[in-house]
Amino acid sequence: MINVRTAVSVILLTSLMAIGAAHAASPDAIDAAASKHAVAQLEAYLKSPRAERPAIAGQAFTQTPLTRADAERAQQLLWDDHVAIIRATRADEMKARRLTDSEHVMPFFYSVTGDKPVSGRSLYISMHGGGNAPPRVNDQQWENQKRLYKVPEGVYVAPRAPTNTWNLWHEPHIDVLFDRLIEDLIVFEEVDPNRVYIMGYSAGGDGVYQLAPRMADRFAAASMMAGHPNDASPLGLRNLPFSIHVGANDGGYKRNEVAAQWGEKLDALHDADPDGYVHWVTLYAGKGHWMDREDAAAVPWMAKFTRNPTPDRVVWRQQRHTRFYWLACDTPEKGAVVRATRSGQTIDLAAEGVTQITVRLNDHMLDLDRDVTVTTAGRPIYAGRASRTIGVIDKTLAERGDPASVFSAEIVVPLPAASK
Repeated sequence: MINVRTAVSVILLTSLMAIGAAHAASPDAIDAAASKHAVAQLEAYLKSPRAERPAIAGQAFTQTPLTRADAERAQQLLWDDHVAIIRATRADEMKARRLTDSEHVMPFFYSVTGDKPVSGRSLYISMHGGGNAPPRVNDQQWENQKRLYKVPEGVYVAPRAPTNTWNLWHEPHIDVLFDRLIEDLIVFEEVDPNRVYIMGYSAGGDGVYQLAPRMADRFAAASMMAGHPNDASPLGLRNLPFSIHVGANDGGYKRNEVAAQWGEKLDALHDADPDGYVHWVTLYAGKGHWMDREDAAAVPWMAKFTRNPTPDRVVWRQQRHTRFYWLACDTPEKGAVVRATRSGQTIDLAAEGVTQITVRLNDHMLDLDRDVTVTTAGRPIYAGRASRTIGVIDKTLAERGDPASVFSAEIVVPLPAASK
């Protein structure tokens, strides 16, 4: 049996907890006895049969401020329970290699190679080409993708798109299915959530252009092969290394020209923000839509990178997701932009088209036993403690099943209409 607890122990020790519903708390020390009692209540709650448990969100102990050590203990308890639930409820879908979201079904192939690192295996999600074509054409493209790339270490997954539409890899159900795929493989194959990579060829490359910016906080790096971005924006790639591989003669849909334009956009973004927008753009001389596997150079390039789930600076161009790195928003506005910078105990926000944002925190990011200040345009909009709570730990773990991006506290702050 796979020892998942061992596989994620490094993650749990280094990423720690996040904070709970934050408010302007008293500077007094946390009540250690109350904190310990809350964790004891959580332990008793989790020992009950799952079918008999009331909703955890309604339990009073989930709102008790915790010490750092108790928050770590609570996260471990909740993670162990999560693993048990995933194993009990999803073994069949892993055995069948088929994921379902409503009416959409996504079969997938995967293979495992190399020795497992202490922190867990790498995961490569590789999307096939095709698109608006008969199912047999997309089936053939899927078969090709299964053997198109080789990884020296890790889990190589080639999913089959649930539809046969032109936009088969960037319809809304893909985000949901990929989240579930990653969550399953963290448990069943001991994948390191900080070493998940995405790539795709042709229509699969279209998907990388679209998915990577809007799901950047899930991946360690992304590589686009022979695709077209359509209406995608590179703005969300601030913390996601991104490579582009296109044949210099690939004039279909002007893929070659658009690839060069994206290279220029990424150059400009990196010049303005030298710590962000790492990228590599290559147009292969003499190659058309098929690059004779020269694009396989993307695999070792991506493998150099490990995700930082709590970067000091976040640029979130909102689309449909309600969380992005350590920011969250109940009602994201498509096209709205939030920029957040963390320095010591201070977080500065700048937003366009957003009136409220939730800042999520954990002890890996800053010291939750000291006051936190949130500013916008140089003006403080929040100052005080952010309490670690079981409620926030449970909520942020349940959202994704990602032990490296769990938070124990959060601060909800209103923003001026234009806080640029």
